[in-house]
Amino acid sequence: QVQLVESGGGLVQPGGSLSLSCAASGTIFRILQMGWYRQAPGKQREMVALISSGDSTNLADSVKGRFTISRDNAKNTVFLQMNSLKPEDTAVYYCKLTVAVRGNYWGQGTQVTVSS
Repeated sequence: QVQLVESGGGLVQPGGSLSLSCAASGTIFRILQMGWYRQAPGKQREMVALISSGDSTNLADSVKGRFTISRDNAKNTVFLQMNSLKPEDTAVYYCKLTVAVRGNYWGQGTQVTVSS
């Protein structure tokens, strides 16, 4: 069984920063990709940032230049550094883990609220 534990969400003012982390534990086969998605009220879940096993990254256009994704392979942990946050970044952020054979796992989600 694989578990994903997210942390780091909260309330921040516009222009502020937050850092999210997601640690994977359990019986984990070869990790292909880790990443972050978000879902705002009344909207579909969307991709925010992905990082492959080879450390190539893919960021949504709306967060390029503001968000950075990174990972610690030894700890099976992925990070999302969010700078210059905007009210439209408000959402529940979900961690996603893609492994060989078994497919995708999702975290429980962490709330990020950007408001003055």
